[in-house]
Amino acid sequence: MRLSRDRHHLSWDSRIEPAAYIESGQELEVELANSSGGQLHPGSRDADLLALDFTRVNPVTGPIYVRGAAPGDGLKVTILDIALEDWGWTANIPGFGLLAEDFPDPRLVLSRVRGDEVEVDIGACLPLTPMIGTLGVAHATPGPHSLVPPTRFGGNMDIRHLSRGSTVLLPVAVEGALLSLGDTHAAMGDGEVCGTGVETASVVRLSVEVVPGAAPPFPVLQARPGHRSGDALVTTGIGPDLQRCARDATRGMVDIVVARTGIAPVDAYLLCSLTGDLVISEIVDVPHWVVTMHLPLPVLGTLARRPA
Repeated sequence: MRLSRDRHHLSWDSRIEPAAYIESGQELEVELANSSGGQLHPGSRDADLLALDFTRVNPVTGPIYVRGAAPGDGLKVTILDIALEDWGWTANIPGFGLLAEDFPDPRLVLSRVRGDEVEVDIGACLPLTPMIGTLGVAHATPGPHSLVPPTRFGGNMDIRHLSRGSTVLLPVAVEGALLSLGDTHAAMGDGEVCGTGVETASVVRLSVEVVPGAAPPFPVLQARPGHRSGDALVTTGIGPDLQRCARDATRGMVDIVVARTGIAPVDAYLLCSLTGDLVISEIVDVPHWVVTMHLPLPVLGTLARRPA
């Protein structure tokens, strides 16, 4: 099955008619527009940023109804492949980004995808690291809800570890889950501080599986082997308070380590301090930020399983 980027929407809303119906365990391909919604192209210039229609940005393809998914379940999404277009864009959009007050003028930089590199028109050449910026399920309450801030149901998380070979477990809030995704990048740093990565269109191949009764409090990721983070388990904290986000991400990791290994919660907490990385993954999608805790899976493998 291949879902066209024409089947997109611009808010989270459980009342939107599903664009596709799939079975648990099914694979499918999903076409994604770049986050400008087609408003920017290889001939665009700085001034074009001032004419952006922000009601059209960050479209997501979907919703995808997963048969058998019910509130309280987990939805496990595995990213099998991300095939990018051969160009992308990065922008300083006035009023947006961590240093918006420092940089009030529009700036658009185009990039070309060549092999395993990204050539950026400021003279830089970056490793190609395709990732999905927005991936989530419908909220528990009917919308419309903005696509910009991420929530406990996922969405515009902008976690660079949502890449080929990674998995994410999302909490299902409505029948069918209603999965949607968009906003692929050819490269992006942790934090996405200017508000954009190398924004590209793509075709994503993924598999989707219902995990009964396994809804996490916040999305949980497993980064792929060979990623810059290594083969890691990643927990998230999402919300308007960075301190609370950091605590939620850390508590989520403590809970998982205890469940997987049987060590005492305080020892799991110490382990997070010894080998875990606490990262601000997104700090521009007002009013919610994303903090992630990364723990190497090989470390978990060294712990003997014993009763908690």
